[in-house]
Order: sequence, then structure tokens, then C-alpha cells
Amino acid sequence: MALIDMVVEKIVKIPLESRDKPDVLRELVQILKDAGEIDDFETVLKAVQDREDKQSTGLEKAIAIPHCKTTAVSSLKLAIGIAPQGIDFDSMDGEPTKLFFLLVASPDLSGPHVEALAEIAKLARSNSFCKALVNAENAQEVVDLLKGT
Repeated sequence: MALIDMVVEKIVKIPLESRDKPDVLRELVQILKDAGEIDDFETVLKAVQDREDKQSTGLEKAIAIPHCKTTAVSSLKLAIGIAPQGIDFDSMDGEPTKLFFLLVASPDLSGPHVEALAEIAKLARSNSFCKALVNAENAQEVVDLLKGT
């Protein structure tokens, strides 16, 4: 399944309420829980935190892609959070992060997991596109931008 097909309003939150990295991770996992995408909140959160503890997923240009693999899911899951004010996420360039793409996959889904990471990285190369996402007014606008409608 293409990443773009996974983007629906219920997995997008704008603006994020969190102000620090641990809260961002919790809030992103909560988006999946509230959307009915996961059942085991604590297991998914622990897997995301454990992965983040190994190395920050805060990239450059205000983007972070926290991700993990866990048996708590059977298919690839995506949550998108936008923090227009920016949040310190230990990014590679030291700048605040504004766009968060959480990916959670089953351990046997390495292919789709890597493909989704690559798709997000490709989107991230466009500064104007990322700026449009950060300036979106609501979840539907984010969905429309990502789907190119």
C-alpha cells in the first residue's frame, strides 16, 4: 500500500499540543489509538521510545520520522502531527521540528516500512511543500496537500 493511500483525516493532528519530545511521541501514538489503528497503546509507545533512544529520528529542515517495528500491529500504520511553533526533537540540524510522520510496522514488513520512509524523505526534499504542510489550517488541508488534490 502506498503511503499516500494511508493519509486520511483521522491520522492527522494539527496543531500538536505537545511541547517536548516525550510528549510528541505519546501524542502521535495516541492519534493511532484514537483513530482505531492500534489496540495496544503502551506496547507501541514503548517500541517507538526504544527506537528513538537508539538514535533521534529528527532529521533536517524541521522534519522527524519516528518509527518502529512491533508485533502490536499487523500492517503499516501512519500518524502525522504538525507543530507550527516547532518542538525540540534532537534534530540533526539542531533546529525545532514542525512535521512529524510516525510509522509503525510489524517486524515482518521491512519492505513497506522502508518504502514509506523513502516516500516521506522524498516529500521532505521540497521546502515549499513542507512549508505548505506547516501552514495548513486543518487535517483535511494536510490530506489534500499530500494527495495532491
